[in-house]
Amino acid sequence: MKGQIFKFCFALSASGLVMFAGCMVGPKYKRPETAADAADSFVRAGQHNQDVNDLASVDRWWERFADPVTAQLVIQVLENNYDIKAAAARVLQAEAALAQSHGPLWPDVSYSISRDRSKRSFNFGGGRFSFINTTWTQGISVVYVLDLWGKLRRSERAAWADMLSAEASGQALINSIIATVVNARTNIATLQKQLEIAKANIVSREKTLKIVERRYSNGLVGPVDVRLARENLEAAKAVEPSIEMSLAMAYHALDVLLGRQPGTSQPLPHTLGELPDLEPVPVGVPAALLDRRPDVSAAEFSLRAANERIGASIAELFPNLTLTGNLGRNADRWDDVWHKYSETYSGIISLAQPIFRGGQIRAGIKASKARYEELAANYASIVLTAMREVEDALVSEQMLQQQLEHTERQLKEVLAAEELSRQRYQWGVEGILSVLESERRRRMAEEQVAVLKGQLWTTRVNLFLALGGDWDYQEQEKAVTK
Repeated sequence: MKGQIFKFCFALSASGLVMFAGCMVGPKYKRPETAADAADSFVRAGQHNQDVNDLASVDRWWERFADPVTAQLVIQVLENNYDIKAAAARVLQAEAALAQSHGPLWPDVSYSISRDRSKRSFNFGGGRFSFINTTWTQGISVVYVLDLWGKLRRSERAAWADMLSAEASGQALINSIIATVVNARTNIATLQKQLEIAKANIVSREKTLKIVERRYSNGLVGPVDVRLARENLEAAKAVEPSIEMSLAMAYHALDVLLGRQPGTSQPLPHTLGELPDLEPVPVGVPAALLDRRPDVSAAEFSLRAANERIGASIAELFPNLTLTGNLGRNADRWDDVWHKYSETYSGIISLAQPIFRGGQIRAGIKASKARYEELAANYASIVLTAMREVEDALVSEQMLQQQLEHTERQLKEVLAAEELSRQRYQWGVEGILSVLESERRRRMAEEQVAVLKGQLWTTRVNLFLALGGDWDYQEQEKAVTK
């Protein structure tokens, strides 16, 4: 019996594959035209506009910090971040859905064995009789739905696109979290520098107060100078707790990114006091974003899935051809059900054509097309947003570098002015207000330089993120090897 069953299944599947050479109804996917296709270059590219085919330097960009702490933080966030783990689980769900979509393309084969015991009662010749019947049945059943119009294949392709979209969305999340970690590192380094400036400023104002008190004790200045100097010192001391609070909260945010209890991390070393020079990176052309940025790729894969589902909904208008075969044995006794003489079989070819469903099918087609139009508009919007993010990062970097140059020159001048005003005060030529004002200006300039340096690196991080570089360097190495 086993050999006959296999022959039967093979014959049924072969006949189905012969008839399988049908057509796939529905539209063929074509990438929509976007603003990136019409743009030859980025408006603000400037010195970044290098070889448009060479974007390899974007790979592992965080190593440009020359800071092993930053590199270690990136490794830790990839291993421990809960959002990344959730994204990985979503990818596994999409892979399982794709595996499920393969199933309907193959015959559905099942085996069953059953025992039926029933009692019958009837009248015969003026008397009532009853009997008990026992039936044993076993058999194998094969059901095969021929995908003549491509409905099942379209559904499989849609599931495949959904999986790729989930993977791209997960990669986009990883990109964003890596950028967030590096920005957190930069923010902490900036706050550390501001804290150093605040402590140095306290020391400087303590020296000023000693000078004022010495001149007051010698009768050279009045008590107002002493009061103002003391007020200036206390104002400087009040800044330190504010910076320490911001620094603690920045550490808490970093701890959450790394998947650990807030407040449990050790302070990071002060290794980013002087940030390295920002070398230009090749930004490429806007059209490169369509393939490089994972969020853009995810939007396009979702659009592909919607296109496939249009075809699947159109296929609902056409008839379904189903092949069904049953091969088994039926007997009254357990021993007989295993013998050839109790063998039974059947074969059915079923053709079902929907005639009237109250407009459900055509409404479903309209809904699928409307969903595609929605995702196409979203895709075009995401591309525009990607282009804007690159332009924002480029112009921000250019303007911040100019601002930093002016602020550094400002700091140089105000340092000289502070030293000169302190000397002139000791000589009795200048008043205390001149000294206090120069100290205030020097502190503001120092803080502004530290903030601008941090903003410059944050802007460079945003540029790498906007370009959608080769974040997954392992995959890039595999592609190069191939």
